[in-house]
Amino acid sequence: MAQAPVWLTYGFTYLAAAVIAVPLTRALGLGAIVGYLAAGIAIGPWGMALVSNVQDILHFAEFGVVLMLFLIGLELQPSRLWSMRRPIFGLGGAQMLSCTLLLGAAAWLWGLPWRTGLVAALGLALSSTAIALQILAERNLIRSEGGQHAFSILLFQDIAAIPILALLPLLGATGNALPGTGEALLAEVLKTLGVVGAIILGGRLMLRPVLRWVAQSKTPEIFTATSLFLVVGIAMLMVVMDLSMALGAFLAGVLLADSEYRSELETDIEPFKGLLLGLFFIAVGMSIDFGVLLASPLKMLALVAGFLSLKAVAIYFLARATGMPEQERPVFTLLLTQGGEFAFVVFQTAMNFQALPSDIGSMLIAAVTLSMLLGPLLLVPMDRALQRHYAQSNPHQGTPDAALVEPQRAPVIIAGFGRYGQIVARVMLAQGVPTTVLDHSVEMLEVAHTFGYRVFFGDATRARLLRKAGAEHARVLMVAVDTPQQSIKIVQVARKHFPHLQIVARARDISHWHALRDLGVTLVERELFESSLQSAKAVLQCMGLDEMESRHTVERFRAYNLELAERLYPHHKDRERFIAAARQGREQLVEQMARERQERLREHPANDDAAPPANDTPDAA
Repeated sequence: MAQAPVWLTYGFTYLAAAVIAVPLTRALGLGAIVGYLAAGIAIGPWGMALVSNVQDILHFAEFGVVLMLFLIGLELQPSRLWSMRRPIFGLGGAQMLSCTLLLGAAAWLWGLPWRTGLVAALGLALSSTAIALQILAERNLIRSEGGQHAFSILLFQDIAAIPILALLPLLGATGNALPGTGEALLAEVLKTLGVVGAIILGGRLMLRPVLRWVAQSKTPEIFTATSLFLVVGIAMLMVVMDLSMALGAFLAGVLLADSEYRSELETDIEPFKGLLLGLFFIAVGMSIDFGVLLASPLKMLALVAGFLSLKAVAIYFLARATGMPEQERPVFTLLLTQGGEFAFVVFQTAMNFQALPSDIGSMLIAAVTLSMLLGPLLLVPMDRALQRHYAQSNPHQGTPDAALVEPQRAPVIIAGFGRYGQIVARVMLAQGVPTTVLDHSVEMLEVAHTFGYRVFFGDATRARLLRKAGAEHARVLMVAVDTPQQSIKIVQVARKHFPHLQIVARARDISHWHALRDLGVTLVERELFESSLQSAKAVLQCMGLDEMESRHTVERFRAYNLELAERLYPHHKDRERFIAAARQGREQLVEQMARERQERLREHPANDDAAPPANDTPDAA
């Protein structure tokens, strides 16, 4: 039997691990990053040992971080980036300085030489750009105040990495100690400014003309290749000059943020970014050295807990000093507390220059990797704790959300203030109907506050919260949350504790509709049903049908579909009977509407060309 190539074997291994692990962790509510890390541990040297060259994979996968910074740069116009210069250098500098001082002092108290302690402190003060920005993106927090501050600090860390690497040879055993440090740093700064200036100047003069020329070829795959070539070329330039690849890619993205090719670039690069970021997290999981952990478990535990605690204290007080909203501080602190991928480079380079003993360097690398694993895991209990805290206690004055402390007496309760619940709330407001609105999303509460709505923070699946919301005296509960599982749980709690409530619910699809009907909810609206019918009406009019005929067709379909849904409901737990009945209903609708068209054609022959073909009727099920 022929032997599969190594690249094919590794590719199959990575994809299989990701396909198995990520859906499992997402189902458990742990997030995709934890799944990638778990997949890496499983196939790495301390798991099934299916992959050996971990460092090579890690270096290759770091390009995912580069692509991510390029895409973030595309979201930031140069004017906006310039307006962020104070938080980048002010907040970022304060974070690096405070964390380095605290960690350096702890290393000195531990008994480490000052040079070793300084290198350790500088490396541990860095945070994971990949994990932090991925989590912020998943939660739509990039544009929040906490997200902007986190991004500013992470960008400053990328910039700070340059002088840190320049300092390492001078701190090594063969270095010249501190004499000459100023000249070396000045040279690095000048080199950095020169490269950045070249990227900016070249980008202004060359990038758009090149992209315009390629776009004129009207060959999509070549435009995709050009997009990747652009990012790879800048990354290579930065590597040759011993600078940060991510920083160069970010600057390139900023230069193209105002260009007409921004959307096309995002579309082309996004799939590569996602795959390579996933590979990066898998490589981080594979690189965890459990041998160091098992050799000194107590020392490793103390190291991880110690540096995370010290960074958390510094970052939390920094967030508090900047006036960041209270509900954003915990997530902001956790995202920046964990170690960063660039710490691997710092510690490895320091060991090469003998600025860090190899045994201490190995422990530090293992500690950083463990912190990157713990960060996403700790987010789950933190989210639950925050929900309980803000649902049960008074919020900090001036924050955009309000905890439900005093019992409410409004006749209508709306659970969920997303795109669906907002419309219902606005209609109630316009009609003067008092309404109590609940939502457990901090981001959505900020949106509500921005537009002047009074929304209370809380999880409507809790009977105690519904009671405080006035469920004992209310007449109607509108369930407008996004997640079907949460919607069903809210209905179950309301049915059990407040059976007098009239429940109106939003169903995501027909399966959700059936589940709600099983709970006795009769006033259920499928969220896209009515809007889809209006779009179908518009399509019919584009095909030549007049307003009256298209409206009649859509209304007939609507009535039949609702009737069919009621007929199918008793069979929804018997898949075979349900499918058979649905197909029969669809065929009946096709035949019935075809007969009606034929009758209209006999009455009005002039409309023959406008009528749509008989087999174009939408699916009734």
